[in-house]
Amino acid sequence: MKPQSAVADLPWLDRRWYDEVATPAEAERFCRSLAERHYENFSVLSLFVPRRLRQHFANVYAYCRVSDDLADELGNPQESLRRLDEWQEHLDRCYWGERRHPVFVALARTVEAFDIPKQPFDDLLVAFRQDQTQLRYRTWKDLIGYCRNSANPVGRLVLYLCGYRDERRQRLSDATCTALQLANFWQDVARDYDNGRIYVPLEILEAWGYSEARLARREYCSEWVAVMQDLIGRTRPLFAEGLELPRLLRGRLRLVVDLFSRGGLEVLRAIEEECRCDTLRRRPEVTRLCKARLCAGALLRSWRPAR
Repeated sequence: MKPQSAVADLPWLDRRWYDEVATPAEAERFCRSLAERHYENFSVLSLFVPRRLRQHFANVYAYCRVSDDLADELGNPQESLRRLDEWQEHLDRCYWGERRHPVFVALARTVEAFDIPKQPFDDLLVAFRQDQTQLRYRTWKDLIGYCRNSANPVGRLVLYLCGYRDERRQRLSDATCTALQLANFWQDVARDYDNGRIYVPLEILEAWGYSEARLARREYCSEWVAVMQDLIGRTRPLFAEGLELPRLLRGRLRLVVDLFSRGGLEVLRAIEEECRCDTLRRRPEVTRLCKARLCAGALLRSWRPAR
């Protein structure tokens, strides 16, 4: 199965993958290859995930990666919507017992092994479709609703893979995932605007006397600082709520979740203290030294007994 891709740099988007049924071995190789190609985004495969779970994480990652690329890499919102609808049909069929595309052949084995409900996979597609049609958010509530579909399902899928299904852990995971998504938005304001999107709620811009026209000019001023401080003030409590989650986990997942949460808090700190809230002209980064410090702290905390 070696299709010639219509999207040269993204061969996994080629529709010819639907033409024949992949064997389980082919499907798993496909998912591993996709995860390894995006190693910088999925290094967790090698560093923190137990060997027995790595293929299952790769299968879930491959679903998320292809879905994301169908939304963002085709360069045509209408084509993306059409392809996402097609992808949805294959997800539906996967749960009905009919699988052709290698992602779904592999994913079916993961779904069955961990009894994963369809809802998180559906929710991600809702968010990816929304990205094709909604480029602005009026209220904070609207944006949180978007995060509910774009970020929270990923955390829930990770919990399922690691054997956690209870409402308490899922709620804490939702807080963490939403906070991470928001921190990324505040970090990437300029990049998102260049891509035609504004995730800062318009009501917050207006409340502090800022406007889209000023954003287009990358106008850094006291009003923009107030906007960013408002956003950070709303995001930090979500991280604080989610920090209870690592204490409820065991093994390496505990370390991973702790690192992600505190890394997100560090992004907020960098925006405030290092960039002085100027995310219009520079993108705050977490330094290597800070990452090392976060890793050391997470390791120390991981030795404490889980609740």
